[in-house]
Amino acid sequence: METPPLVEPAALLDIHDAGYVAFLAEAAKAWAALPEKGPEVVANMHPSPEMLAQGARLTSSILARTGWYTADTACPIGPGSWESILSAASCALAAAGSVSAGGGLAYALSRPPGHHAYAARAGGHCYVNNSALAAERLRRGGAARVAIIDIDAHHGNGTQGIFWEREDVLTVSLHGDPAGYYPWYVGYDEERGGGRGLGHNHNLPLPRGSGDEAWLAALSHAIERSQAFRPDALVIPLGFDASEQEPLSFLKVTRDGFARAGALLAGLGLPTVLVQEGGYNVDLIGSLLLSFLDGWHGR
Repeated sequence: METPPLVEPAALLDIHDAGYVAFLAEAAKAWAALPEKGPEVVANMHPSPEMLAQGARLTSSILARTGWYTADTACPIGPGSWESILSAASCALAAAGSVSAGGGLAYALSRPPGHHAYAARAGGHCYVNNSALAAERLRRGGAARVAIIDIDAHHGNGTQGIFWEREDVLTVSLHGDPAGYYPWYVGYDEERGGGRGLGHNHNLPLPRGSGDEAWLAALSHAIERSQAFRPDALVIPLGFDASEQEPLSFLKVTRDGFARAGALLAGLGLPTVLVQEGGYNVDLIGSLLLSFLDGWHGR
């Protein structure tokens, strides 16, 4: 196990908007300077579609910036958040750099997670999209085409948004049906990408309570989509919140299911970056990771 050095914030600009990165870096200090404030940076208003249609504008106020740059209230920022955000991104970028240089498999223990983060908006406990950064680093490291297969229990809406019009990155997400699960508004099977990216985004929503067989069938379908794309490298946003032992569980995947998933994904035979995403039963994540890796290595 290695702890990579922190990357410069400029490294995030491969994926993220400069104003957004500056907000993440500055938010805690700017919030602390307010005369009356809560303990964490949390929006009290977000620009609505009606406001945006009428020309809503961003101002320098930390209150306005917080609403502008966050999608929900599940992404508070505190005094140590920026350091954690940058550390998580550094892990993902280091793993991608290792795979670009030498192939094989690398795992990034990135927390906070990232797949709900858009290019300029945090949400769902996610601030910087670590998996998207890894995919872009692989692209710039020589992989002409990169596939992302997201097995987190929630739809990777931020990743979908970032690559929506890209034809060099395939995004596939299997997740709980957003009709009854976060992020609620996107993640449906008819969302296929736009512009040059049309046909390069695929969603595989699953009903509440789906267990190993339904989940692995969806994963097999995701793998078929990836094979048709013929990628040079793979990124797996590796969420374990599909576990049957997860608090607030929507899906019911067993330990054996994660091992079988590892074996299936290893069968693609691609240079691969695993990026830790969800999973909130902290006493369980390590053992599920070992099960996944045992499956990957055929143990």
